[in-house]
Amino acid sequence: MALAVGTFHCVHLPPRSRALAITSPLSRDQFDRGDSVVIPPAISLGCASISETFTKLKEQRKVAFIPYLTAGDPELLTTSAALRMLDACGSDVIELGVPHWNPVMDGPVIQRAFERALATGVDVDAIMAMLSEVVPELSCPITVLSYFHPVLEYGVSKFLAAMNEVGARGLIVPDLPLEEAEILRKEAKTKKIEMVFHTTPSTQKGRTREIAKASEGFLYLVKTRQSSPLNIGPPRQETDKPVAVGFGVSEPEHVRQLSAWGADGVIVGSALVQRLGEAVSPSEGLRAMEAHARFLMAALP
Repeated sequence: MALAVGTFHCVHLPPRSRALAITSPLSRDQFDRGDSVVIPPAISLGCASISETFTKLKEQRKVAFIPYLTAGDPELLTTSAALRMLDACGSDVIELGVPHWNPVMDGPVIQRAFERALATGVDVDAIMAMLSEVVPELSCPITVLSYFHPVLEYGVSKFLAAMNEVGARGLIVPDLPLEEAEILRKEAKTKKIEMVFHTTPSTQKGRTREIAKASEGFLYLVKTRQSSPLNIGPPRQETDKPVAVGFGVSEPEHVRQLSAWGADGVIVGSALVQRLGEAVSPSEGLRAMEAHARFLMAALP
């Protein structure tokens, strides 16, 4: 069923999707004229916090789908369209990365995405301005992922205040150890931003317990390069908080296996970033990203 609305067409999305989608010809120079992408309607839906989202999913016995994008790759107009598209697909939480010139904890795909984004001149102000327009239209929470240097350079209090103002709900700072995060954690709490922390399969149990206690929303379990996404298990003995697994999740089999052994969420980054940022055009990248996101989501229980 499709409803004509002027030059736009509203079409019903699959069951996991959250809203009607709008297919419209794109006329901006960044996109191919005559091409179409699917975005949700510009209606303020509001969204739950990350913790509330995982609580609801647990009640429904569902596993969270958490896609990652790099802000400004290939440029911010495409990022805003991608956020709307991933929300319309039925994503439960979306991670948005702030590009940094020294992404030492990321792989080559994300590093290239950071380079492309920085080459466009994207900065924190531009990212927050984009989010201020997009977030009110989304039904899932946005978590910002940033190295500590951009946060520190912008100003910790100012950065978190901006996040709060635009409606972002969580913050991940991968290169900031728990012991050095006290000031950031306190400031985040005053701004109602949930701080998410990482652990790995090889982290000592006592250490994992401390990280899990501090982490809000969910505990981010990072698959190491030496481990397979098919044989690692969440640190269930250390926490009753939701555990979401990331790094190297790219195929439906990964999603099925992680769901089978009890992961509360699957985080997909490089597989989507590469399809979006390395396509021949933004519109082609959006189509490829959406297709792969739906392909992976179909493997969720």
